[in-house]
Amino acid sequence: MKYLKIIFLFIAVQVTAQQGGMWIPSLLEGMNEQEMTSLGSKLTAKDIYDVNNSSLKDAIGHFNGGCTSEVISTEGLLLTNHHCGFGQIQSHSSLENDYLKDGFWAMNKSEELPNEDLYVEFIVRIDDVTTKALNGITDTMTEREKQSAIDKNINELNKNVAKETWQDVKVKPFYKGNQYFLFVTEKFEDIRLVGAPPSSIGKFGSDTDNWVFPRHTGDFSLFRIYADKNNRPAKYSKDNVPYTPKHFLPVSLDGIEEGDFTMVFGFPGRTNEYLPAVAIQHITQEFNPSNIAIREAALKEIDAQMKASDAVRIKYASKQARIANAWKKWIGENLGIKKSNAIAERRAFEVAFKKALKEKDLEKNYGNILPEFEQLYADFADINIKRRNFIEVFSVTNELMQMTFRAYQLEQVALNKPEKLEEVRTALVNRLKGIHKNFDATVDKGVFNNVMPLYNPTKVDASIYNKTSFTDIDKAIQLLEGDATKVVENLNKDAAYQYAKPMIEEFYTKIDPEFQYKNQAIAALQKTYMKALMEALPNARYFPDANSTLRVTYGQVRGYSPRDAVYYNPVSYLDGVIEKYVPGDYEFDVPQKLLDLYDAKDFGQYTDTNGKVPVCFLGTNHTTGGNSGSPAIDAHGNLIGLNFDRVWEGTMSDMNYDPEICRNIMVDVRYVLFIVDKYAGAKHLIDEMKLVHPKKK
Repeated sequence: MKYLKIIFLFIAVQVTAQQGGMWIPSLLEGMNEQEMTSLGSKLTAKDIYDVNNSSLKDAIGHFNGGCTSEVISTEGLLLTNHHCGFGQIQSHSSLENDYLKDGFWAMNKSEELPNEDLYVEFIVRIDDVTTKALNGITDTMTEREKQSAIDKNINELNKNVAKETWQDVKVKPFYKGNQYFLFVTEKFEDIRLVGAPPSSIGKFGSDTDNWVFPRHTGDFSLFRIYADKNNRPAKYSKDNVPYTPKHFLPVSLDGIEEGDFTMVFGFPGRTNEYLPAVAIQHITQEFNPSNIAIREAALKEIDAQMKASDAVRIKYASKQARIANAWKKWIGENLGIKKSNAIAERRAFEVAFKKALKEKDLEKNYGNILPEFEQLYADFADINIKRRNFIEVFSVTNELMQMTFRAYQLEQVALNKPEKLEEVRTALVNRLKGIHKNFDATVDKGVFNNVMPLYNPTKVDASIYNKTSFTDIDKAIQLLEGDATKVVENLNKDAAYQYAKPMIEEFYTKIDPEFQYKNQAIAALQKTYMKALMEALPNARYFPDANSTLRVTYGQVRGYSPRDAVYYNPVSYLDGVIEKYVPGDYEFDVPQKLLDLYDAKDFGQYTDTNGKVPVCFLGTNHTTGGNSGSPAIDAHGNLIGLNFDRVWEGTMSDMNYDPEICRNIMVDVRYVLFIVDKYAGAKHLIDEMKLVHPKKK
């Protein structure tokens, strides 16, 4: 049994695969279908994925490339998380119309708000193209030669794939490049904001509650997909009409109870479930802590300024959430790896792996892998940290440094490809305008003073904020005017650019090349390791790591025990919102109307059997970033919730899924309906949905 436990902690073995895994929806027939049935599902594999007929996959949309969304009506009504739509909600907000603070509800379609550059993408079909993608690849090739040949093969696949003119195609590697799948997609680009609760509901608990349970967050927003008169993708036009989907999700009013089947369907972003122990040790003990420190330093300044000013709060709300999300996730990831003893367990697994190699006479092929990993990571650690620290300062936390970073790229174009200058300059001007829309030099200077000492303590000079043109959008644009020679001359006279340029040059000439060289060797070995695992332990079941493609993960509603003598029930209620309520608090204030509804017990049809309004619930579904907004689907294919988070102790599931403590957190769809109907008074949206009672059949 110890051997099986070790195997599970690393891969999804047959006995426990039902408690983990991100499965390709086109390959569910067989064992996955049986497992889902054993957990209570009434769905067939074809109910979930079917090319020739309407199926669940036709209701699942990739929301702006980073989240998931689902269609919940015949008129293209789209549900996703509040934090997924946060940027759009913010972009429509002002001091006069503060939709972040007050919420937004379109009471008819003419009031729905268009969103520039927002898109939703659906999967039409998935094809295994491994043989064609790897055609001509030999073991004697270098990694660069292999990738070049694969790229050429993929280009040919893209050219020759059968698809409609309005459809797109992409090919993605799986199992570390040992398998390839082709996706035909449809991308809709007229997506309009329909409704969003105030942040005091949609972001209730903010940073304090982020990644933890019990949660009481109504993390949802509503959009609508518009199409042309032929129901095909189209850019925004007043002539477009609501999209008629191939499938939409009915909404269950019957709710959930512990042990109920749950399926989360979406686009998980990135996982690394097959890392060696040395990699997990490096990530959690060296890499994460350095980046946590930088984000913590940035958040200290941003949080203080947001609390002091409503104008700053509106400007920085989206940025603060983005910075804080990963910061807290990394902390929980480290704690979870330690609590589950994952590094020691992984090393124990590696002993079993080496034994299997010997038993199958595979040592000559793969016996070098684990020692090589040890050597490679010892040499890789410092440069990996240095590179990521640069990105944290120059691309994530400090906007003045981000502007100089982008300006350096423009200078290189001016010097080496002047014919491309106008194109790149236009893109940079647009980027600068986007930054300045929500930029405050005082806040950014405070962030600079906090984060730069963590990257380069010998070179901290905040006086550049008083001398640079980049803190004024008009002056910044003037800096970029003229021919190539003039642009280079102007940039190199700017104080902030002069300050940042040596560090940016070091990144491009030393840090990044060294990282790429060493990381390429690790990636190549990881690919071989994946192959070795499948040969040495062929009876184990392997799900591919997440790579932002459509996946199914199934499980059940379950509570959990994070530590001794503590057990979290799987459902939280509106009562908990009231218990946490702190008048005027940035994180825990509650709108008066919600308080009034609670006092009057005006809950409508959205209560549990105990007469209380459920807010969130837990499941054993294996999720990660990108699953935000994914539908939680019941045994019959109905919507029961909206995935938005994981428990803090379980954020390690990106590297080490442990069924004892890894849980995903979902908004109960009845809370969504309650807010839309009773709080917002937008009953026309409820009427648009198909409400069902699957448990009363």
